[in-house]
Amino acid sequence: MPFDVKTFRTRTLTAVIFAIVMLVGLLWNGWSFALLFIIIHFGCWYEFVKLMKKIFPQKYFYFIPLGLVYITLPVLMMMDLRFTPVTRFQELNALIIPCAIVFSIWINDTMAYIAGSFIGKTPFSKISPKKTWEGTIGGALLCVFVMTIIAVSTKTLSIKDAIAIAAICALFGTAGDLLESKLKRQAGVKDSGNFMPGHGGFLDRFDSFLIAVPFVWIYVFFFMR
Repeated sequence: MPFDVKTFRTRTLTAVIFAIVMLVGLLWNGWSFALLFIIIHFGCWYEFVKLMKKIFPQKYFYFIPLGLVYITLPVLMMMDLRFTPVTRFQELNALIIPCAIVFSIWINDTMAYIAGSFIGKTPFSKISPKKTWEGTIGGALLCVFVMTIIAVSTKTLSIKDAIAIAAICALFGTAGDLLESKLKRQAGVKDSGNFMPGHGGFLDRFDSFLIAVPFVWIYVFFFMR
């Protein structure tokens, strides 16, 4: 996939605006966090229902309950990670794990895109033709590396926890991206929505998040609480 400067600029600009909104919601206070993820929740639901209507025009209603597992459960788990303290470290406040998830997914997506643009040659999956093995592996490795550096520098997470969370987000985030790509292909659409130029809709932006969060929650529940 050749590097497209114009596309990269568009994606970068909208990503910066998106990042500012996300960071304000994440970091301001508990109410802003809850409001942010309520908006994400219903935005994803709206697009999910649209996809189901396109994939199953006559029987879409039977598949709507899947959204409870695909969308609602991850959002509730994210809320739990924010509002239920992690007690293993006294200095570990409630924002660390949610921020680690969001940053890991951002880093993985960005590094996978850049690595795939420059050195990507081997197709990763027919579901998402633009993805390459080089980009996917490069994104995952750089995600783990950067999150480890952040953990060491800020002393907010142990190296083990930083590596585990980053690896989970990279692995299952990629799976989430492929799942949403499969749904879009079945629905015959390029993007799930258009609220972010260059990035698509809510599901396009949070597909990795929806699959990664439950597995991070499991890790935190069994190994950090």
